Amino acid sequence: QVQVVESGGGLVQAGGSLRLSCAASGSIFRIDNMGWYRQPPGKQRELVAIISSGGSTNYADSVKGRFTISRDGAKNTVALQMNSLKPEDTAVYYCKVFTIRDYWGQGTQVTVSS
Repeated sequence: QVQVVESGGGLVQAGGSLRLSCAASGSIFRIDNMGWYRQPPGKQRELVAIISSGGSTNYADSVKGRFTISRDGAKNTVALQMNSLKPEDTAVYYCKVFTIRDYWGQGTQVTVSS
């Protein structure tokens, strides 16, 4: 069993910053990619950013230049630094851990007010 837990969400004004963190624990043989997805109210879940085991990153166009994804040396945590937040960034943010099987966290709410 693998457990994935996100933290760091909250309410912030437009232009502000938040840092999300995700920790994976349990019977993990190897983590390949780790990523962040988000689901705005009434919309489908979408990719925000992914980071590979080698450190390569990929971002959605909507967050490029504002968000930064990173992972620690142990490769069991991933963070998402979110700067210059906009109201359209409001969503539940989910962490995804890519192994032989993929695992999702339960999400953390990010709300950006005007």
